[in-house]
Amino acid sequence: MKLFDKKDVLNGKIGVFTGISIVVANMIGTGVFTTLGFQLEKLSNTAVVLTLWVFGGLLALSGAFSYAEIGTFIRKSGGEYTFLSHCYHPLMGYLSGWISLTVGFAAPIALAAIAFTEYFPLQTPYPKMIAIVLLAIVTCFHCRNLKLSSNFQNIFTIFKILFIVFFLCIGIFVPSDGGSPIRFGQDYCTEIVSTAFAVSLIYVSYSYSGWNAAVYITEEFKNPVRALPVALIGGTLIVTVFYTLLQYTFLKHVPVSELTGCLNVGVITMERILGANAASIFGGAISLLLISGISAMVWIGSRVTASIASEYRLWRFFQQKANGVPVRALVLQGIISAFLIMTGTFKQIIIYCGVLLSISSLLVVIGIFILRYKNKQELSFRSPLFPLFQIIFILASLWMIIFAFLNETKETLLGLLNIGFGLITYAISKYKYK
Repeated sequence: MKLFDKKDVLNGKIGVFTGISIVVANMIGTGVFTTLGFQLEKLSNTAVVLTLWVFGGLLALSGAFSYAEIGTFIRKSGGEYTFLSHCYHPLMGYLSGWISLTVGFAAPIALAAIAFTEYFPLQTPYPKMIAIVLLAIVTCFHCRNLKLSSNFQNIFTIFKILFIVFFLCIGIFVPSDGGSPIRFGQDYCTEIVSTAFAVSLIYVSYSYSGWNAAVYITEEFKNPVRALPVALIGGTLIVTVFYTLLQYTFLKHVPVSELTGCLNVGVITMERILGANAASIFGGAISLLLISGISAMVWIGSRVTASIASEYRLWRFFQQKANGVPVRALVLQGIISAFLIMTGTFKQIIIYCGVLLSISSLLVVIGIFILRYKNKQELSFRSPLFPLFQIIFILASLWMIIFAFLNETKETLLGLLNIGFGLITYAISKYKYK
């Protein structure tokens, strides 16, 4: 299989390599280097924490199978917006698109930009302004053309993978003073079924978010029927292995007490392994690594806005493209991300964004049952072991959403309020702009 064809990019199309690059870049972002400290605030058993990350990978893979099946059938860009409009009703698709437009990409972009300033070795008294400037620079790159976006994305993603492999080689093979980080205790089974595990799964699911990235740009693939499943499933498997090994490395070298509540767990770990000077260098490398995630989300998030704008007159202003790039949609997304950087805290944004994204993905996976019922002989790709992975995804998503509401009520209600505003804009678009 030919992974990357320069002619495809020149002709406005991308291949499998860029598709995998987008998925990997979207997935490997702030969460894997920042959320472990939050999980350890409520979970003390290290074996439970590692189980949490393996289970998060299984959920992401379950979703990737379902999205690959739906995406190769519908073959239109837009992600959940397109899928839910087709499987249910345009209102469902619109609300999902509204979530993507307002927080689905803007919030993770904001989080990655905030994390960039946390990890960058040269601290500044104005970190939020630095984050906004970085966001503006990346957005400008993607406002040019598809070729520049593709090259920019591939280069930073290759750097990201090489850096993580190097980090893991050091972390896994350098011995630690604390012995094995996998410690099964009597509290293992208790914590696995606890509320804390369910809430921590929100953080892990956020870290794995991005496994569906390729479906937002389906129409930009040369051959989506072949490339989309490989990009979704292959990218998810790669990241699952990286994520589990990274958490193992963090827990291997740093006592739980020193990681609990901390944001920059990667730098703390490297300082324990190689000292303060090496930790500073690695902090700078991680901050550069985060640029890849920002870039990927900036690229694909704007395509959702453009898809909405093509069908709803209220958003028609953001449909206009230059050289095939939705420049106005990119600018709008940048403004929303900048607003979140200025007004939200890291932890609040994760919960708020994670719950909304879980709802959208849950509805898409349920939609695969509708799609199979209506189109029994027309599917190009079929999810293996159907409906096993779908049932796992649905039950786990419901579990997370319910416990998030019970334990993080404020952030969950803000998410529901966001959906309420989406209903208002849908009504305006339908009845005022007929």
